[in-house]
Amino acid sequence: MKRIVLLVATNLAVVFLLSIVASVLGIDQALARQGIQFGPLLAFAALFGFGGAFISLLISKPMAKWSIGARVVDGTEGSTEYWLVDTVKRLAQKADVGMPEVAIYEGEPNAFATGAFRDSALVAVSTGLLQSMSRDEIEAVLGHEMGHVANGDMVTLTLIQGVVNTFVIFLSRIIGYVVDRAILRNDNQRGYGIGYYAAVMVSQVVLGLLASIIVAWFSRRREFRADAASAGLLGTPGPMIAALQRLGGLQPGALPQSFEASGISGGPGWASLFATHPPLEARIAALQSRN
Repeated sequence: MKRIVLLVATNLAVVFLLSIVASVLGIDQALARQGIQFGPLLAFAALFGFGGAFISLLISKPMAKWSIGARVVDGTEGSTEYWLVDTVKRLAQKADVGMPEVAIYEGEPNAFATGAFRDSALVAVSTGLLQSMSRDEIEAVLGHEMGHVANGDMVTLTLIQGVVNTFVIFLSRIIGYVVDRAILRNDNQRGYGIGYYAAVMVSQVVLGLLASIIVAWFSRRREFRADAASAGLLGTPGPMIAALQRLGGLQPGALPQSFEASGISGGPGWASLFATHPPLEARIAALQSRN
């Protein structure tokens, strides 16, 4: 359950870095000398927007292992590890995907799957999850994560992130141009003034936050699909319902910010717009309707 914010946060960092590189290399200045030409600007935004998303996707596995200190297991470490690896292998075969890497990390109850390719993903569970749930419930959670892998959620998210990145980069530069030329009245034909760069950076952050609402909406929809995938892999929604009910009585594991889109629950009020998971009650009701 921990997948998307690693991609989202890493993506924002990569896009921000690429924007700085573009300025250092003089790409923004080259565009400035030509005035606002929407075609070249949109092409530039798409190149860097999708580039940032796909770079984030490609490094998602090593970033995941590094950020939470996950240790990869192969089943030889003990009976729990053997059962865990064997269960993931069986679910991967049912889901018709390649065997993912399996990892364990220290923390409160949580789990996640990540990776750029459905045949070489990473599935990790916390020690808190292994200690607090029955094996049937753990299997259901693993089925949920394998559902994410089989559904290709990370690739779909990357495409969505690439689109929103493109518009964030494009619109932030339009705003920067307006601030620099119309408001600050900079008429330097050789390039932009400091007002442009300040406006671009600020608007890129603000628009990036607004764009994350779109990514969060998709994340919430994919949770229902992954729950349904778990029910399908196990042949019944009962274990997944039990796992969600147990999670409702536990403190969800605190995730690094780069993973919280794959956390267990979202926030109330306005925060629900940025919540990457639907309420547990809604997920349980959706599963119960399958009976």
